Amino acid sequence: MNVYVSLLRTGVPALVGWLVALAARYGLDLDPAALAGIVAPAASFVYYAVFRLAEEHLSPKFGWLLGYARPPQYPGGKAALPSS
Repeated sequence: MNVYVSLLRTGVPALVGWLVALAARYGLDLDPAALAGIVAPAASFVYYAVFRLAEEHLSPKFGWLLGYARPPQYPGGKAALPSS
């Protein structure tokens, strides 16, 4: 389940960043390479940061805007290395 949650919470901001870059393409006269290389990752980062901070400091309900209501929970401790 943690893998699904982590992928979802990564994919939703990436999708939002792509949509923002796509919308900016029509509103701004920018080179398509600049949109793909700068605007989409920046918008994704800002979207994730805003809602992750809101989830942490305001209400856990903001997690739904990242695709899942809470971050993945990973078990503590050290993983054993495989022996050869």
